[in-house]
Amino acid sequence: MFKKIMVAADGSDHSVQAAEYARELAVKFGGAVDVVYVVNGENARADALHHNDPFEIEKARKEKISQVRAEFEEAQFDYELHILHGDPGPTLVEFVETEGYDCVVLGSRGLNKLQKFLLGSVSHKVAKRVNCPVLIVK
Repeated sequence: MFKKIMVAADGSDHSVQAAEYARELAVKFGGAVDVVYVVNGENARADALHHNDPFEIEKARKEKISQVRAEFEEAQFDYELHILHGDPGPTLVEFVETEGYDCVVLGSRGLNKLQKFLLGSVSHKVAKRVNCPVLIVK
């Protein structure tokens, strides 16, 4: 049923829990998991200010989602990591649709009411726009 699963990672506790669910789904259905981390403009600038070398920037980004990666590595479960650039919501939607995933697993985020009203959460944007089942993990 779910042979190709994407899990979004941002380093939050919710994304770690989402990774656990994605792995369990993949095991149950014999699927594969891709971990996707989207670097937005604000994070890209901060990374460039704190690190001089592109290899250091890549290492820092992988470190940010190290708990998510550990979820798969400790279980000795193969996964593929994708680091994308752009606004997280639309970037994830485009990637999901382009790559043809069967299921998307995302962590929910605790935005305050004003932010949620004005911006909407990434999980909400993705769930509303992709053409496959979406699991939002709290």
